[in-house]
Amino acid sequence: MNKSSHRHRLPRLGRVRVPGTGPGVLSFDPEAPAPTIRLIAYGPNGIVECDFEDVGQLASMREDWAVVWIDVIGFGQGHELEALRSELGLHVLAIEDTVNLGQRAKVERYENELFIIGRMTAKPPRLTEQVSLFLGNGWLMTVQERAGDPFEPVRKRIRQQSGRARARGADYLLYALLDMVVDSYFPVLDTVGDELDDLEEVVLAAPNHDAAVEIHSVRRKLVGLRKALGPHREALNTLLRDENDLVAEETQLYLRDVYDHALRSAELADAYRDLATDLMSMHMSAISNRMNEVMKVLTIIASIFIPLGFIAGLYGMNFDPSVSDWNMPELGWRYGYAFALGLMVVVAGGFIFFMQRKGWLK
Repeated sequence: MNKSSHRHRLPRLGRVRVPGTGPGVLSFDPEAPAPTIRLIAYGPNGIVECDFEDVGQLASMREDWAVVWIDVIGFGQGHELEALRSELGLHVLAIEDTVNLGQRAKVERYENELFIIGRMTAKPPRLTEQVSLFLGNGWLMTVQERAGDPFEPVRKRIRQQSGRARARGADYLLYALLDMVVDSYFPVLDTVGDELDDLEEVVLAAPNHDAAVEIHSVRRKLVGLRKALGPHREALNTLLRDENDLVAEETQLYLRDVYDHALRSAELADAYRDLATDLMSMHMSAISNRMNEVMKVLTIIASIFIPLGFIAGLYGMNFDPSVSDWNMPELGWRYGYAFALGLMVVVAGGFIFFMQRKGWLK
């Protein structure tokens, strides 16, 4: 198997504009299926949900209901988005940022709408996914690349008339959706925290190569989460700082709470990333210590056998005692063999005693 198949690939940006393309020029996949567009219109006295058919239907709903939520999933070939852009008066640069994926979270104020890009958590193998929000007078449009979002609790609250959703305007709906986008990171961060706890136990007990791979994978995930969360904090700060007639002062209080959540989640991601870095350092230190222990044992064994090898080599030399009385006369001694073994035992014991006194055997 190719080793490269096991490598973690860096996330790609998705659909991006070709370099040199003029501003506002949109490109779509000609084979892309038509997007799914769901309309949710509501007010204090009721709610209606239906599929989008034409802009005339949207125009009548905007007249009859206090808030209209246009939920777009997918880009298709751009016909539907172009129809919505014409009906709502959306700026073409905002639509360009919507269909060109990989944008960082930001807030832009145009003449007819407030444009916000957020990054919500996504299903594996992707880490985050872009969502675009357009806020106008009495309406809100969300655009997602694919189905699957954290907004279902908001839809449920609107249907059940629970909380403040039905009694508030589109700006409150914007707050509720941004709150779900930011809060979607907390379960992911909790899971990452549990993974780090498990990895810490492995590193302390028996560090291995798989643990290092897992730590590296978790750290890269945290880097991706931090890259997504940081711009959220900046975008929300811009939304709170700049005066905007589309966001009521009372809604600003709730947006401050979202900003606080974004700040906490970013700090948590930073803390976990530092912990992952410390775990990697701890893992490398544990591996190094274990290697040092192995080298220590081998060094002790080698140190003991060096003099023993000298003794064995000395008595293995082919001197003839019959030629001279100085040519290893103990070779003809009756206890020569026992003497050589005893000498080896004494030398080895002396080395062990010396190293024990020095504390090298601990």
